Amino acid sequence: METKKMLFVTDFEELWFDALRSLMVLRKAGLDHVVLMHVIDRSIGYYTTDEKKRLTAMAEVRFIDWAQSLFEEGMECGSYIVVGDTVSKILETEEEERANLIVISRQRRTKLQKLYIDSKTIEFLRKTNTPVLVHKYKLESGGVNDKLFERPLLATDWSPPANRALEFLVGLKSIIKKLQVIHVVTEKAMEGLGKRGLMKMERENRKKLDELCEALESEGIEAEYHLYIGDLTQIENAAREREATLIATGTSGKSAWQARWLGSVSQQVAEVSELPTLLVP
Repeated sequence: METKKMLFVTDFEELWFDALRSLMVLRKAGLDHVVLMHVIDRSIGYYTTDEKKRLTAMAEVRFIDWAQSLFEEGMECGSYIVVGDTVSKILETEEEERANLIVISRQRRTKLQKLYIDSKTIEFLRKTNTPVLVHKYKLESGGVNDKLFERPLLATDWSPPANRALEFLVGLKSIIKKLQVIHVVTEKAMEGLGKRGLMKMERENRKKLDELCEALESEGIEAEYHLYIGDLTQIENAAREREATLIATGTSGKSAWQARWLGSVSQQVAEVSELPTLLVP
């Protein structure tokens, strides 16, 4: 799965040019075209004509400066500055540009200054057919996530979307130093199995994980696997234990996995974890 064109969506709160620069490592994996996008969301408040012109002009100045830097490096670049509903506008641009990756930010609460994935982002993630990177560039500790593809962690449930997430990461093998692969056996999946059934389930999952890592090694990717038991919050625990730089997983509008991931788990990762999150439909 190639990553040649990236749609970079910014509200100029979380994702500035330094965050965009952190993604230029993707050039080693084939990236040669960046589309910059800023949406002046009407649902946030009423904007007069003059206010819309002012906000548009401010975004244009920023994008011209960003594009000039990218052009000087040989990168093709385009931009969209639009007024309307954020979700529908990004989806329209996605269809028009056919990007291989969409980069968005998490949102910020005004009072508590906590970061979270809001309802609009969740709605977009459920509707898009393109891999989405929820980039969390600035750390609360003062550092930055500028090497997010070096040690990604793939959380797999063996579903087709999870396999596509794997394919996406394999396409980045030139910039990955080590890939961690985990599978979480949920308590619900273990209900009524008994001791023998649990042992069989463990053997089967470990065999799948071992075969997957062998296949990754044959692709030139150093990989190791880990099996966890519990709820899907174990993804965050695994990322912390394995010093991951990014969490990747598949999503599907037809599976329970997406409902759980895009609900409590995804929101928890956004609020608690400082790691960027890659979601692949």
